[in-house]
Amino acid sequence: MPLRRSLLLLTTLLGLLISGASLTAETTPPAAVAGSTPRQLKPEGTLRLELRGLIRLLEEVHFNRDQVTPASYAEVVPNLFKALDGQRLFLLASDLTEFQSRHRAESLYWNLATLGRLEPAFEIYSRYEKRVRERIQWIDTRLKGNFDFAASDTYELDRRELPWPADADAADALWEARLKFELLQELLNDKPLDEARSKVAKRYERLLRNLDDFEADDVAEVFLGAIASLYDPHSTYFSPDTYDDFSINMRLQLFGIGALLGVEDDVCVLKEIIPGGPADLSRSLKPNDKILAVAQDQGEFVEVVGMKLRRIVQMIRGEKGTRVRLLVQPADAADAAVRREIVLVRDLINLDSARAHGAVFQVPDAQGELQPLGVITLPTFYGRDSRDAKDQNSATDDIRVLIKRLQEQGVKGLVLDLRRNGGGLLTEAVSLTGLFIPTGPVVQIKNYAGEVKIDEDQDPAVAYDGPLVVLTSRFSASASEIVAGALQNYGRAVVVGDTSTHGKGSVQTVIEMGNVIPQLARPGTKAGATKVTVQKFYLPNGYSTQLKGVIPDIVIPSIDEFLPIGEQDLPHALPWDEISTSFYDAKPVSPATLASLRARSAERLASLPEFELLKKNISRFQERQAEKTVSLNLETRRAGKLDDKAFRESTLKARKALEESSAYSFTEYFVAPPPPPRIKADEPAEDSPDSADLGLEDDPEEDARYARMDVYLRESLRVLQDLRTLRVAPEVAAAR
Repeated sequence: MPLRRSLLLLTTLLGLLISGASLTAETTPPAAVAGSTPRQLKPEGTLRLELRGLIRLLEEVHFNRDQVTPASYAEVVPNLFKALDGQRLFLLASDLTEFQSRHRAESLYWNLATLGRLEPAFEIYSRYEKRVRERIQWIDTRLKGNFDFAASDTYELDRRELPWPADADAADALWEARLKFELLQELLNDKPLDEARSKVAKRYERLLRNLDDFEADDVAEVFLGAIASLYDPHSTYFSPDTYDDFSINMRLQLFGIGALLGVEDDVCVLKEIIPGGPADLSRSLKPNDKILAVAQDQGEFVEVVGMKLRRIVQMIRGEKGTRVRLLVQPADAADAAVRREIVLVRDLINLDSARAHGAVFQVPDAQGELQPLGVITLPTFYGRDSRDAKDQNSATDDIRVLIKRLQEQGVKGLVLDLRRNGGGLLTEAVSLTGLFIPTGPVVQIKNYAGEVKIDEDQDPAVAYDGPLVVLTSRFSASASEIVAGALQNYGRAVVVGDTSTHGKGSVQTVIEMGNVIPQLARPGTKAGATKVTVQKFYLPNGYSTQLKGVIPDIVIPSIDEFLPIGEQDLPHALPWDEISTSFYDAKPVSPATLASLRARSAERLASLPEFELLKKNISRFQERQAEKTVSLNLETRRAGKLDDKAFRESTLKARKALEESSAYSFTEYFVAPPPPPRIKADEPAEDSPDSADLGLEDDPEEDARYARMDVYLRESLRVLQDLRTLRVAPEVAAAR
């Protein structure tokens, strides 16, 4: 997977945070494109000092410091190539060979670490810019020629793991297919060929302007990020401007859509959805969705592919109450050609909407009688980050209130839904776990020296001691994994979900370069910062949550299993390991009980129509994923589009039928005023491709926080019903 500048906005503060196309109407005359010439950017200001400071920090502070040697720097040049040209479209294999020969690992390391020489980065960037400008000139000429859309040739969409073109002739052949693919995208939406040519031409004119925005600090940031990524995927470097943006995002003080963005392969990727923001409340966006273009209210779309992250963020931010439209490629779309238009209204993050909320569901038992079961959903582990912050909301306090309210409604069991919870405050993770156990260790934290600190619940009060299920997914990360894993260790809950949680069991801290290099601390000097991994998390039984995450007791099939969204999919992820168990007087749910629960769940998976529909969608997704190439034959693509439409319509019809069931009706409960109605996207045009409803989790017609048809939540409620009828007593005793 290529180096990702998405790491710029996904950080963890040590001790605080765990988790850490329609195109623009602007045009450039063809003559301007043809006359474009490469610029000669050079390292400026304090960049050399920051490079040396970054390497020193990584070598002295990083948890994984011993695993990176001067020989490891052989990856830096290829990493920079991937960061600049992740789809292997512009640079040549001969370029890579040349720069690898010129900058061999150990000499490169010494030049960087001792001399702070940034010249290799700027040489490579200059070559990249030259290739892009030459290619855009070639595109401008080639688009005026003829194309054969009746041939049987194909184009490989995902080129991230393919070699760069060997030479200019191979690159020309690749771009012949690439241009035909892009023109077909427009023709499939009933655009005439001349209009299709114009749209594709404008796309590359925009790319050229985006290229002109790239500055020396941007080159250095990508290069220093390539070095930091040798240690682990969560360590990186922030340029001064990016660090300013990071600070703004951490304060959540600007109006926007409530999402953290990054750039992968020149494409803007939604990395994290902030609970309570417009993106969260709309239910129309998910992590790893790709934002291809942005439009202001009724304005025309501006393509953001190849644009600097800072400029994309500026386009998406705006005044409260104003509308922004996003053209998105859904992460779970079976066809990479799928596009979806999303309309959001900018607002401040609604902290009340980000708080825990719950519901009482009416769930049929074995006799068909409806029984009240509770669900509490926690979007993030929010709380008081200091003793003085008495007026801040606390996830633990809110869940304690919700438990009491649900118990007043006579619930006979509880599901804690952490599927979309990416982390938060460690203190809240510990105290929240304490709502379900008497006392005892919750998480162990180990530093580089092997010193282990144990955070434990010391409050003997238990808010809820009845049957408990924790619902997780591949998006459950960090603090969510600590809570799910601890409750599983104590035998206090049965964990249900994807085959594993995300697997982020590391802690990062952000260090300003001015605190490391005295020259950068002078007034008026702008310096960047380094995010570095310093610790790892372990469960009470000594197992790390890193890489493997938490393995559920009962697995439900999911498309998430086939997406590269886990820690294990990231380069240089820290390994899984274990340490000594902490002292806690409890044991997991008995194997006999788990065997019975799994057998009952497996029977439902094999018989219920909703699982038949889910498996059908997963199978369809896998088939599409296996298709590494897309046809460049117009009639073949039209037939495929009609087939996709028919499949989507049949899926929606089947889902609507399942929603008609009177069972699983629910009443919602909030600790704050109910959230405002969701802002819904405009209806897509008939000829606009849309992704099939694969997840079966969200109902776009409902303003309720829970969907009428959520396969995963329904099954977790059934497991809870089974757990209740098996009369499993809590197997927890006070820790020694």
